[in-house]
Amino acid sequence: MAHEQPTKVLLVAFTGDAAAAVAVINRLQPEALCFVLPESAKTLVESAVQPHIEHMPRRWDWVPLADMLDMTACHRVLAGALPDLLKTWEVHPGDLVLDLTGATPAMAGALTLVALPTSSRTVALLPWIEGQEDEPIAIDGRPMRWVQGNLWDDVALVSRHEAAELFNRGMYAAAARLFREIETRVSGGQKPTYRAFADLAEGYEFWERFHYRQAWDKLKTAAKALEMASLWGGPPGLKAVLPPINANASFLEKLVLDPADVKESLALDVLAHAGRRLHASHDPEAAMTAMVRALEAFAQKQLFKQQKIKTWDVRPEQLPPALQDICRTSWLDDLDGKYKLPLHGQFRVLAALGDPLGQAFLREWPTMKPLLDAANHGVLGHGFEPVKQERAQQLYDVILKLTGVSESSLPKFPTLTL
Repeated sequence: MAHEQPTKVLLVAFTGDAAAAVAVINRLQPEALCFVLPESAKTLVESAVQPHIEHMPRRWDWVPLADMLDMTACHRVLAGALPDLLKTWEVHPGDLVLDLTGATPAMAGALTLVALPTSSRTVALLPWIEGQEDEPIAIDGRPMRWVQGNLWDDVALVSRHEAAELFNRGMYAAAARLFREIETRVSGGQKPTYRAFADLAEGYEFWERFHYRQAWDKLKTAAKALEMASLWGGPPGLKAVLPPINANASFLEKLVLDPADVKESLALDVLAHAGRRLHASHDPEAAMTAMVRALEAFAQKQLFKQQKIKTWDVRPEQLPPALQDICRTSWLDDLDGKYKLPLHGQFRVLAALGDPLGQAFLREWPTMKPLLDAANHGVLGHGFEPVKQERAQQLYDVILKLTGVSESSLPKFPTLTL
């Protein structure tokens, strides 16, 4: 019987067929071996199985069952014993192989349920029947055939829906973990696709935390792998998600490679981030904080574009004459001795420079002030009043109006439909 690459952990369901058990063990050469068996079969394992094992496992144990015909009873024993044993053996998802050759239906069902989180394959030696394509394997004079399969190839169809749902709810770290778990358990040909989905989710998690370089690297890697998977079919819905991923990667490339001290694309990204907090996460506090930052980023972009003004380190002589004395008297930071423009001051400077954004801000000031006050009084601002959803929505709408930005121009994260 052919040998395979050594198996990390093998669980053998044993009821008395010693020759078949020996054949499976010698084929898989497990590093750790556990028998699930009736108490009465322990002596047979010691006398008829153990002496014939070619490569003795480093670890060895068994789980005795009192009733091999009652699935509930089998499951109760296995669920109580196996998890602790596998934890002690440091078994990771995908490390485990189940040999169901000697299993009763109750044992097979219970073993499959308990071991599914860590298993990657089930194997069995079954009676060979005349006319079957596989060549028979002689086991103790009996013609047998080797069958194997990976239940996770089917379970993954459900699990990937769960991972996609997590992704679509903005829970990117959780989605990445689930995609990684699927990757470790499915058969080899499917692993690259699920690895790509995990990279994709990790990329958007990096993006949500404004780690643009890492996000760009992850999205590039994921996009290439998913494009390759799409050539061979891939999950349904895969081709539809590729264009927005590529568009996002292009946006990140522009942002990452922009050498300017004030990056033009950042204002769009922060506003898009605020929109996700407002409309997807329904978190007006976080949305309001991000919107105030986005508003500032639009002002910073215009000031730098026109006069190379850095709002965090401005020279009074860079400003229009009417604002230079105000800068010297009101905008000096005593801690580091630098002149810093506050939000309202940034728009006053823009208006004095004749910039339409600054002029529009001053015109809208009666509308803007109560909204900015709400942000300032919020829990994440400087106060104790939770921001209301409608207040955050009003500020979002005003920013779109002031800046002339359409929502379609903001980076939009994709929706996974797998």
